[in-house]
Amino acid sequence: MEDRIAERMKGIGSDTLNEEKRLEDIKGKIAIANAKIAYQTFQSLVGSDRWQRLAEHGANDQRLLWASTSTKNPDYSDVRYVDELIGPRTVNTMPTETIEAFGDHGTVNCNAVTTDVEIASNLLNSLSDEDIQIDLDKVMYELLEEGIDKFVRPYDSLLKSLESKMQQVATT
Repeated sequence: MEDRIAERMKGIGSDTLNEEKRLEDIKGKIAIANAKIAYQTFQSLVGSDRWQRLAEHGANDQRLLWASTSTKNPDYSDVRYVDELIGPRTVNTMPTETIEAFGDHGTVNCNAVTTDVEIASNLLNSLSDEDIQIDLDKVMYELLEEGIDKFVRPYDSLLKSLESKMQQVATT
């Protein structure tokens, strides 16, 4: 998303400083806003009568996963995506550096992901505005594809390695 915003900022030029200011204001906020809205959807699902009936019949408690959260942009706090996404029934996987940084200076707000939801919703809705023009669905699809690829390649590599090891053991 950061790349899309930077791309839009380059494309608008200096004669539209209001647009540039607006784009600058949303940088680094979209992922958190999207996660907060996803959490609201999750809360609706696990709070539904349908889920409650499933739980009464032994369905396992569900949790929302924030996977590999770390801050890539050095202009932001190194615990930004941890501090902002803490909430009930969530799991957050993090690189070691992020875990250590959070232990050192992270802030625990047990309901952080439930705060400022209306602001998050308004922010996501503003992406289609004329002065922003970012297709969140397209960005999410691209991120999904990249994310899948980041898991598939190592998995395929692991399978090949295991197959190789099995062939070595079978021939001895």
